[in-house]
Amino acid sequence: MNNETDALLALRQAIKVKDTITYSQNREPCQSLLSATHIVLSPACSLPKSAPTRYRKPGVATATGPDDFFSVEAVYLAWLLQSAPGAEYMKQARENGLAVGFVSVTERKNVVDWLEGRTTENERIVPLTAASTTPPGTPPSTSKSLPMTPYKSNAATSTVSPSKRRYVPDSRDIEVVKKIKQNEVELRDRNSVLRGIKPNNFSNIRQVYSDKLKKLKDVSRSGGSSTTTPDTKSLARKPRNNFPIIMISSSPTALITMHNVKRFLQESTFEPSQDARQRAAAEGNPRPEDLIPIYRKRTSIDSSGKEHETQARYFVVDSVEALGKFGPDAWDRVVCVMTTGQAWQFRPYKWNEPIQLFHHVKGIYVSWSNDPPNTKIKDWNVTELKIDPMRRHVDKSVVAHFWKILDTWTAVNKPSLMNG
Repeated sequence: MNNETDALLALRQAIKVKDTITYSQNREPCQSLLSATHIVLSPACSLPKSAPTRYRKPGVATATGPDDFFSVEAVYLAWLLQSAPGAEYMKQARENGLAVGFVSVTERKNVVDWLEGRTTENERIVPLTAASTTPPGTPPSTSKSLPMTPYKSNAATSTVSPSKRRYVPDSRDIEVVKKIKQNEVELRDRNSVLRGIKPNNFSNIRQVYSDKLKKLKDVSRSGGSSTTTPDTKSLARKPRNNFPIIMISSSPTALITMHNVKRFLQESTFEPSQDARQRAAAEGNPRPEDLIPIYRKRTSIDSSGKEHETQARYFVVDSVEALGKFGPDAWDRVVCVMTTGQAWQFRPYKWNEPIQLFHHVKGIYVSWSNDPPNTKIKDWNVTELKIDPMRRHVDKSVVAHFWKILDTWTAVNKPSLMNG
């Protein structure tokens, strides 16, 4: 295959001329895309299926690395399964090894339309730059290089034409843009809502405290004592929130991350972290909060046999920095640590040895249900929580099992947090 062949254009041309697309593994033909290493478009053109294309993933404003682009396999599967229902499409994508990184159901039509030539423009496709020896499927450099043009002696034709003609708006376009801007609604976030437009004058409060400070200074100078007694209510410390804390791994490959933990523990539905991140970005939330509250209904039975339902509250963090916001006794409130079996997760913790850590907190090892046993955790005091890759209807029982394990451990080891 020619090194200068672009993966997207090669795939589009093969689809256009209806070439038979096959698969190969180490240059040998194979029948399964899952076991294949290359997608064969023609005898002279074979593409590594994991190679990134120029098709930028949703939610990525500026693509800087291969992970910001869809792979050849993801683009090909979107075209191959274009007629499959959404649930079946996602199921087959995962069965072919794309647990994450496949083209979303909403984006699939745009990919298919471009590949089959129904559209020629797509804002997610990064334009080709100058010809280079970049390996096929590698996203182009973000440097502003101009296309290479052969030298011509004629002065009239020696001007280098730009890769894309500059758009000059006409008067009609300008008027349309003005009308659109007049109807725009400014989005608000948690920072902008704190900045009001109404000026507030706190001079009266300043005056009250100035008078109090003046009286205290006068008493100290005269050597006497103040006749006023402090209000006992003001001395009473405000009871602090005693909500339990769950720590999860900050690894981007973890099944449970700050992107999908709330939906998993609160709504009993597992959503792949990449999908949750893309959905949040589309909703205007590219970065998750560093402290995520989790609410759940908890049922208890008193001594008379009467059933009571309360709402329990937890906090989820994935870093020691976020945990520090709860104060110096934060580690006393940590009831659970979710791990992927990677010991580096515990290095900044108060207890950085797994055996010592899981003596103080409940350990949960999260993995796929079809993963082989992990020999690294055999000496750790952790309970395995297995998530099914495909069957979402079993998520509810998995989450219920998790809460039962955590409630039992908390009631025995940190009963004061059961009312948090």
